[in-house]
Amino acid sequence: MSEATTSQSTRIVLASRPEGAPTADNFRFETVDLPEVGDGQILLRVVYLSLDPYMRGRMSTAKSYAAHVELGDVMVAGTVGQVVESRYDGLEPGDYVLAGAGWQSHAVLDGSTVRKLDPQAAPISTAVGVLGMPGFTAYSGLLKIGQPKKGETVVVAAATGPVGSAVGQIAKLKGARAVGIAGGPEKCRALIDEFGFDAAIDHRDPNFADKLAEAVPDGIDVYFENVGGPVQEAVWPLLNTYARIPVCGLVAQYNGADLNRKDRLPGLFNSILTKSLTIRGFIQSEFVKEMYGDFLREASAWVRDGKLQYREDIVDGLENAPEAFIGMLEGKNFGKMLVRVAPE
Repeated sequence: MSEATTSQSTRIVLASRPEGAPTADNFRFETVDLPEVGDGQILLRVVYLSLDPYMRGRMSTAKSYAAHVELGDVMVAGTVGQVVESRYDGLEPGDYVLAGAGWQSHAVLDGSTVRKLDPQAAPISTAVGVLGMPGFTAYSGLLKIGQPKKGETVVVAAATGPVGSAVGQIAKLKGARAVGIAGGPEKCRALIDEFGFDAAIDHRDPNFADKLAEAVPDGIDVYFENVGGPVQEAVWPLLNTYARIPVCGLVAQYNGADLNRKDRLPGLFNSILTKSLTIRGFIQSEFVKEMYGDFLREASAWVRDGKLQYREDIVDGLENAPEAFIGMLEGKNFGKMLVRVAPE
């Protein structure tokens, strides 16, 4: 986009709250004038926009760990962008930064809220993927809560997603056995061939529960929960005594699936008691102060050395963000879902 047009931003705002699965009607496109860049601020040209399941929760007014998006506000998102104009010491035009600019083409932000990136160290898109929030979610949840030990079995659902694929690979790096659950033969092949999992199970297979049991002959020591629903129900009987369950997400329920189709609480609590299970929900931000430095150091080295592989699913054009987001919630993406808003 030419510099003459950077006085305006094209953005996508929340037009209405979805009932069930989001639709295109829940979003609205706008073009707005940008404010002048003040002292301590930068003008950012968004290059990559990250699409993540948590955004579905922000569209709702239901009580959550973070504030919901107000009607008429820009949809929230992590972004990678390039500085166009700077009045902030330490950042110059041309620099790439990690920012929370949301679903828009340009933004004026306080320079203190962004982090400068080194394009020579890793592709800039990884800052919102394997070396960003999804990667850190996998790293912190698995190592802080799951605590996999050498020889144990780690199972992760949504295993070809940016979180799940990292969970399995980090488990392997720590000496555990990794079993991934994904949807479809192509994704299951990738778990073995690209990501190095020990076993891959297709949750769409009519014999899914039996095949999962065959893949974990010694039971499950760590179950990294991303989806809930029928996958969780198949995993539960296979959990070992003292198993740990980091609860990262419940994507099967994000669009308002019936959470009460049957009362599972008595059985759940009985298994927690009799198997001495540890179940811990978490939001990655709670571990940033303690673990983010270690994550960047370790994960950057793993990516550089080819020990931590990643896949990106990139859609071009901000106008395609709503469709890509809706598809992601339906499991249509393969890898980290990104929108390329502008060329690097």
